[in-house]
Amino acid sequence: MSGSEKTPLLNSNVHEHEEDEELTGCGSTLACNPRRFLHRYLVLIIMCFLSFGSYFCYDNPAALQDTMIKDLNLSESSFMGFYSWYSWPNVILCFFGGFLIDKVFGVRLGAIIFSLFVTLGQILFALGAYLNKVWLMDMARFIFGIGGESLAVAQNTYAVKWFQGRELNMVFGLQLSFSRVGSTVNMNIMQPLYKMVAEHGLTGYKVLGITLFIGGIICLLSLICALALGYFDKRADRILHRKATASDEVIRITDVKYFPLPFWLMCVICVAYYVAVFPFIGLGLVFFEMKWNLSPTAANTINSLVYIISAVASPLFGFLIDRSGKNIFWIIIGTSATIGCHALLAFTFLNPFVAMICMGLAYSILASALWPLVAQVIQESQLGTAYGIMQAIQNLGLAVVSIAAGSIVDSSGYLILEVFFLVWLCIALVAAVILYLTDASSGGKLNLSAKQRRILAEEKARLDEEKKLLN
Repeated sequence: MSGSEKTPLLNSNVHEHEEDEELTGCGSTLACNPRRFLHRYLVLIIMCFLSFGSYFCYDNPAALQDTMIKDLNLSESSFMGFYSWYSWPNVILCFFGGFLIDKVFGVRLGAIIFSLFVTLGQILFALGAYLNKVWLMDMARFIFGIGGESLAVAQNTYAVKWFQGRELNMVFGLQLSFSRVGSTVNMNIMQPLYKMVAEHGLTGYKVLGITLFIGGIICLLSLICALALGYFDKRADRILHRKATASDEVIRITDVKYFPLPFWLMCVICVAYYVAVFPFIGLGLVFFEMKWNLSPTAANTINSLVYIISAVASPLFGFLIDRSGKNIFWIIIGTSATIGCHALLAFTFLNPFVAMICMGLAYSILASALWPLVAQVIQESQLGTAYGIMQAIQNLGLAVVSIAAGSIVDSSGYLILEVFFLVWLCIALVAAVILYLTDASSGGKLNLSAKQRRILAEEKARLDEEKKLLN
């Protein structure tokens, strides 16, 4: 972000001018000129693929749940440990990852470092499976987690840096869409890939290991995108003189105690909602096989519907929310709809396609409306830290709930698990209502319509211009 890039990508000198740099040749075209909209949207494509590999490999266990449990002789709680180990480092590191992005590495170098952790973690995870060493797989998921969530913080920071005030809800929705495409591709190719590897004479955990190695190649995509974004962002900083307008305000980690109440309510909504979605998908394969007597392939297809739907719907809802505003109302709608979806799965035998499609739509609404709100209550120079805190709290919940969910399935079955998820969603709904009431009591800034926000932005720009003239 503009106030956080203290150094260029690899500590080279930044070339600054008081006057605009004249671009010639290819650099002056729509596609290469950072002052033009087409260049920004081409960079957005790279930005969207930044976390594609991370999300693809994150749900490798969910796509191979029954196979992994059989080949490695795991209980459900041990299997969910792969998700818990991913989340534990981010209870702390997401916070510090955001701070490092803001004030130490900068978003460019930070994204590259975190991409390297993602790639290394997936390689070790595959190696652990190939050697039938569950402890190595747990350690690998820990390393993978160090990079995965911090990489998402870097992606969010890039989005705000390039698109603050320019369809930010749609950009967040589009990023979510591409991430979920990664998860969807994983859900639908890992089982066929496993069967293809098994046809070459290998059996058991060795087939699993090679399958995970092949899937891990996708992680290299995150690293390539991080390098490309670093180059384009450094170039844009030079041409647009972003450092010249950077804030000199000193940022301290202790400043988080001054973050407003609405931010902490957003954190509660985030953790309470996400723990009812991701752990459910992690355990969903066997749930659909058992309750509806589906084949592994059909169960994986249904389990991936949340990702498939959100991949398409997230940018659309992001665009709609950009045009309508009223973010808190959208959050309440998304949370309420998800409660209904889990109730259908728990208490009826209605075709699960219905509930999972609705859950995908509800998830898209919630994510597209919630994450951009942080930029409304936290100043730009601290956004990396704020997103890091939000990710950290989310991962604390995911780490604990993943283990708890596996234990509930082992001891009490899936019905009690669904009731457990419904309780969390009710907590999210209560927090959303409190957020609305808190915001309304202080002027309703977060739930303004798009037109009202535009008027306020124009008024602020006018006042800033008058202040500049007076100085």
